[in-house]
Amino acid sequence: MRVSRRSMLAGTAAGVLAPAVGLAGPAEAAGLTRRITIYAEALPNGRYGYGLEPGKATVPGPLLEIYEGDTLEIELVNTTDQRLSIHPHGVNYDTASDGAPLNASFNNPRETRTYTWRTRARAEASGGFWMPGSAGYWHYHDHAMGTDHGTAGLARGLYGGLIVRKRGDLLPSKQYTVVFNEMMINHEMAPNTPILEARLGERVEWVCIGYGSLPHTFHLHGHRWADTRTGMLSSATDNAQTVDNKNLDPGSSFGFQILAGDGVGPGVWMYHCHVQTHSDGGMVGLFLVRNPDGSLPDGAQDAIDRFKQHDHSGHEMPEARTHA
Repeated sequence: MRVSRRSMLAGTAAGVLAPAVGLAGPAEAAGLTRRITIYAEALPNGRYGYGLEPGKATVPGPLLEIYEGDTLEIELVNTTDQRLSIHPHGVNYDTASDGAPLNASFNNPRETRTYTWRTRARAEASGGFWMPGSAGYWHYHDHAMGTDHGTAGLARGLYGGLIVRKRGDLLPSKQYTVVFNEMMINHEMAPNTPILEARLGERVEWVCIGYGSLPHTFHLHGHRWADTRTGMLSSATDNAQTVDNKNLDPGSSFGFQILAGDGVGPGVWMYHCHVQTHSDGGMVGLFLVRNPDGSLPDGAQDAIDRFKQHDHSGHEMPEARTHA
């Protein structure tokens, strides 16, 4: 699910989810408190989602963004008849904002509750060591529906991405959240998985998250990134490993930025789990890189049509058995 970065980084301390007219830049003072309201709602087919407006819940939920040093206050409105919560990874919070029944931190049915998440920059500790900051690609999810660990909430779609940026980070033109959960991508299986789009040369940010009980790996065709906090190199002499496939196990997350079609051109590129039985079973989606003018590149529609016709039953094709 793509949400404009401006919905979290722009505006004043309160009401930042209104349509933005500017972007908070690196010079903005740290320590702002940003307040938002999130609605937890029941969706068709037994799913649940988080949304920024009533009736607008999605799976995954909205991509939340703040800078290191800022505090995010989330008023969670539970519109459902289920116990649920919101629990973050990668940020600081007290037990009252844990989102776990262990600390009696959850929303009862129809209840509204405020959760407070704090962030910090890296800080010097004693002995010449440093404490890490909050910057990274993280996520949030329910921790109370079904069991005390929120297993039913995760299985039904209550999750989303969370980015904590350092001031001065390069900002993308497009953002996508990709969640591997059991045998699904964003709660869908091929051929109904998301087709994510960008124009040639656009800077695209991916936030990748794993849930469920199965191990996964995330692979993106035609593109690669540095195995760093942002997916980019910090200098001409930065020798961080370059990857195009990375483990995405339950509870883990990472993100990266790429230039769409850089070095390979426009076209239709797969992203998928590289556990073969998982990709065969439907854990695959498409990244469509359009021409600079937004038109479809040659062969793109044919590739999309072929994808829609692929056998994603998880069984070997007869030809494969013949030549095995």
